[in-house]
Amino acid sequence: MLLPEALSSSAGPNPKGIPTMTRTPGTPPAGRRPRWRALLVGTAAVLLPLSATTALAHSATAAVPAPPTGWTSVFSDDFAGASGTGLNTSNWLYDLGTSYPGGAGNWGTGEVESNTNSTANVYQDGAGHLAIKPIRDASGHWTSGRVETQRTDFAAPTGGVLRVQASIQQPDVSTANGAGYWPAFWMLGDAARAASATNWPSIGEIDIMEDINGRSSEFATLHCGTGSGGPCNETTGIGSGERACSGCQTAFHQYAMEYDRSVSPEQIRYYLDGTNFFTINSNQVDATTWNNATHHGFFLILNVAMGGGFPNAFGGGPTAATVSGQPMLVDYVSVMTKGGTSTGGGTGTGGGSATATTQAEAYNAQSGTATEACSDTGGGQDVGNIGNGDWLQYNNIDFGTTALHTINARVASGAASGVSGIVEVHLDSLSNAAVGSFSVGNTGGWQSWKTIPGSIGSVTGTHTVYLKFVTGSGQDFVNVNSFSFS
Repeated sequence: MLLPEALSSSAGPNPKGIPTMTRTPGTPPAGRRPRWRALLVGTAAVLLPLSATTALAHSATAAVPAPPTGWTSVFSDDFAGASGTGLNTSNWLYDLGTSYPGGAGNWGTGEVESNTNSTANVYQDGAGHLAIKPIRDASGHWTSGRVETQRTDFAAPTGGVLRVQASIQQPDVSTANGAGYWPAFWMLGDAARAASATNWPSIGEIDIMEDINGRSSEFATLHCGTGSGGPCNETTGIGSGERACSGCQTAFHQYAMEYDRSVSPEQIRYYLDGTNFFTINSNQVDATTWNNATHHGFFLILNVAMGGGFPNAFGGGPTAATVSGQPMLVDYVSVMTKGGTSTGGGTGTGGGSATATTQAEAYNAQSGTATEACSDTGGGQDVGNIGNGDWLQYNNIDFGTTALHTINARVASGAASGVSGIVEVHLDSLSNAAVGSFSVGNTGGWQSWKTIPGSIGSVTGTHTVYLKFVTGSGQDFVNVNSFSFS
């Protein structure tokens, strides 16, 4: 761990040298925010072999590893497209420019590149790799790439384990010519997308791999809690410190994270080539902070930033000596789960009377939620981990020929004081105006159930019903067990 003196002390009240940004005081920066690794704290590294999922050798064109016994593949991409082609946009979306719409400039970090969807910056190389290449033009301006999974529902099952891994070759630069390079493989809580990450860091960020300035190393970090200081020591976060990664610029290595909800306290474990080098336990922070940061879906991000606060903390860049055009290469990305209660329900086959009870977990599609055991009358499962922008879809619900006017929902909430939200009812498309809604605040606990009605106007006929969840808190606010219409 580096000493605090390694950081700039010229920034007055901002001792980590964080770039100045125009934003409302007390509001966390949006996008990927500053990560200052000179003051990283957390559980000491534990050098233990990863059993079934260990992968110590990586060829340049390795296939996505098959899930070991007991694990289920949730998502994977081995980037097998033709040379010079872009990404499969069914799986990935491109972040463009220098911020999310309405988010902090320069992604909240002070990085200087502008991200594009050009195949000059982001492309498949025809050899089974994704390449993200930063390029400096004749005027000295940098472009690069930043991509996210379309899916936002990568969550650890209740009582189970989520594993996210990738085989990556960092940009082939050194400290002599790599000042400012900042490759990363990381995850943001699902609620960040709808809010342009202005709810960071409470919604959770899990950094699986970061390197800066060609230092042949990596950093792993959890960001959570409040935007400055707080239980997670922001904007530093709870991190591993700098981990040596010999050869990471010239060969592929496996970077992985496991979020384990089968143990108590829960753990986030980080792995480099199968070796667990850093572990965070849930009891290092309060339960509300941990749950808000982890008990929900995530989306994945791959990018190469240029410059910003983190590189600045280790000497700065880019400079005139910084080489242009050295890509980060990604051989594969995979997401797996093991054990526990499925994070996805999805048992619905469509159809049914609107006046009958529809179990929440019997959805036909969803975004951002997870199922869990339910203690309400009748037991079974409920749908939880619900935050802003999440939704549930139920096909072919028959309201009949006599108008129905009310939704009656069985809900529970253990949200903190002052945290509440709205459940909107949409018909046939999420883009259609809501036909009704009801509000939910704390009911006494996440398994303290009550029935809440809401007006839906006058509805007849057969429709696809969407429940959309809206809150400005940046936190999960409701569990849903069932609903019916009357």
